[in-house]
Amino acid sequence: MTTTAITNIGSLVTNDPALGDSTPLGLIRNAAVVLDGDRVAWVGPADRAPAADASYDAQGRAAVPGFVDSHSHLVFAGDRTAEFNARMSGRAYSAGGIRTTVAATRAATDAELEANLVRHLDEARRQGTTTFETKSGYGLTVQDEARALRIAAAHTEEVTYLGAHIVSPDYADDPAGYVDLVTGEMLTACAPYARWVDVFCEKGAFDGEQARAILTAGAAAGLIPRVHANQLSHGPGVQLAVELEAASADHCTHLTDADVDALAQAAATTVATLLPGAEFSTRAQWPDARRLIDAGATVALSTDCNPGSSYTSSMPFCIALAVRDMRMTPDEALWSATAGGARALRRTDIGALTPGARADLVLLDAPSHVHLAYRPGVPLVSAVWQKGRKTV
Repeated sequence: MTTTAITNIGSLVTNDPALGDSTPLGLIRNAAVVLDGDRVAWVGPADRAPAADASYDAQGRAAVPGFVDSHSHLVFAGDRTAEFNARMSGRAYSAGGIRTTVAATRAATDAELEANLVRHLDEARRQGTTTFETKSGYGLTVQDEARALRIAAAHTEEVTYLGAHIVSPDYADDPAGYVDLVTGEMLTACAPYARWVDVFCEKGAFDGEQARAILTAGAAAGLIPRVHANQLSHGPGVQLAVELEAASADHCTHLTDADVDALAQAAATTVATLLPGAEFSTRAQWPDARRLIDAGATVALSTDCNPGSSYTSSMPFCIALAVRDMRMTPDEALWSATAGGARALRRTDIGALTPGARADLVLLDAPSHVHLAYRPGVPLVSAVWQKGRKTV
């Protein structure tokens, strides 16, 4: 394999305290990284870097691990501009929300869905995302959910079965029948393409007992649970996620003290994944990241990229929102967008720049990672290596 030394890095975030300055980010100043194929072979001070077959001069830029986007909804068709415009203009809008996207997605061809997915992945990669999870949930029939997962699985190993996004319009008068479908024929068709099972546990979607049945059935089929929890109101989602040892409880906007305590106690197994793009796009209450972190919970940041409530693929934007409106420090936000996302996906090979880790590295056109929050909206990503290959 060809080795590549990235040298003259002004500030390197490793996410390993033992490699750097003993902080969670493991910062190394005047650093270098050596990539060997798709893995990191060496990190350390630039003046100690071993010889490599090729070199790349970072010219004093900061380097961070590739962003890990552990929550997105990218297999869809259609557009909900009118809904967003009405919401931001203070007007009532009743065009159907998720159901609008369901209708468009069902009508789209496989080629159209894949092209839209690839477009969003390329967009995210240009902004430093090197690992992403994505879900089904806009088909809500056996055939449409299975094809969404099949299309997604061709582009990422982190695929989530979300047949339980909402009750299908086809079962509006029979929610119990839809739960039976989601836990039966639909699950059988979808499980071969997925690693995870998810449910939107919320008023207007699925209650606690329905969510339990769906997650338990998914686990029996070999899928690992994650939960859309406590986004719109207080509810049973967080407690259910902790009880079932779900990998993540996502959103976590409306939490009781008992919810926070549960997430803190389960910090090693269940990550609180916060999605500030959703609050930005809906003018909703911000999740209180400070409360969770201070309690000892593990926190991840993700985009929730979807056409309705968070149409952004930018992890840097979400980092800036988390610092400004969710009371995170720049260091905490970056850790949550990299190592935190890896924890939410139960991965040890991504989210850090350490020997043996996957060679996912982002160079910023800035001297420090703090610029991600300091200069919101500015395209700071100057180069990206994904699995050891320079893609940007």
